Amino acid sequence: MADGTGPALPDGTGPALSVLDLVPVRSNQTSAEALTAARSLVRVAERHGYRRYWVAEHHNMPAVAATNPPVLIGLLAAATERIRVGSGGVMLPNHAPLVVAEQFALLEAAFPGRIDLGIGRAPGTDPVTRYALRYGAGGVDDSAVERFPEYVGNVVSMMEESGVSMAVAGRTHELRATPRAAGRPPVWLLGSSDYSARLAAEQGLPYVFAHHFAGKGTAEALELYRTRFRPSGDCPEPRTFLTVNVGVAETAEEARRRALPQQHAMLALRTGAPLGPQMLVEEAEATTVPDQHRGLLEAMAGRWVLDEPAGAAAEVRRLATTYGVDEVMVHPVAGAMASEPADAAPARERTLALLQQAMAPARSGRD
Repeated sequence: MADGTGPALPDGTGPALSVLDLVPVRSNQTSAEALTAARSLVRVAERHGYRRYWVAEHHNMPAVAATNPPVLIGLLAAATERIRVGSGGVMLPNHAPLVVAEQFALLEAAFPGRIDLGIGRAPGTDPVTRYALRYGAGGVDDSAVERFPEYVGNVVSMMEESGVSMAVAGRTHELRATPRAAGRPPVWLLGSSDYSARLAAEQGLPYVFAHHFAGKGTAEALELYRTRFRPSGDCPEPRTFLTVNVGVAETAEEARRRALPQQHAMLALRTGAPLGPQMLVEEAEATTVPDQHRGLLEAMAGRWVLDEPAGAAAEVRRLATTYGVDEVMVHPVAGAMASEPADAAPARERTLALLQQAMAPARSGRD
């Protein structure tokens, strides 16, 4: 099945590939240079036949420029012609449902048939930034998180051509995300626990478990989603895919070396260490890892796909078969050297090109 619903892949085939981008900001980059690198990376992804390109929502992080998915999606979709562009994801409790619906209805109108709306429930930031983002105008409560299922339904309905009706002061008011919708982007639920798996199954929505971030619990979440799934008009069968941290280079040693900056960033995040811009490879190599954290770093690397092209392709195919998906979303974790251009990400581009080229023989004649 072409939608990643669950069957094991037949011999001689491979999964479709997509891309997840957090738009990392390196120690020698400005935000503008990081965005220029992202525009170049999405063009590489399109040129090599990747299915979709998603950007995440994170706030007030010195190494991440992906703060506003709708703005980024507009920039990236305008820089390409065919690849699907979407959010992985919009953190819905940070926003009014109508605002999200309006943003993505307009994106769908501008780039019909190319937009995905991935929705998450996590804040995507620290508590102080969360306060400033959600409640700076006054009032603090968790109703947005508690009402997440309702808000997901609201976003979907508001993007429909018919919109929704609201009863206020004895009168019925019509709400539409855009005056005359000709289509609606598919809505995906994202998560790293079983909460979103259950909700996606109940609402008949596509679902993605954050395997690249959680590293465990993937099989259980996908099984829960598939067994409890209730068909809907938009999604008659369970639909999912796998997300994986991937670094590919000419040699496995170089792939592991290039992944060091991202590993140090994740280690700092998981251990509560101060966060900074993403290191260059040379900076990561010169950084001493405390003995008590070496095991965590090694375990992290062991869950990532860091290899030469043939080995990486084989591992991606194995993961797709293990989890019963026919699409894998690659988060390219290859870092940069000090000598490389600040407005480009050559190793991330190489990861996408080398992996797709290595996967291509397995898919020859498939489409």
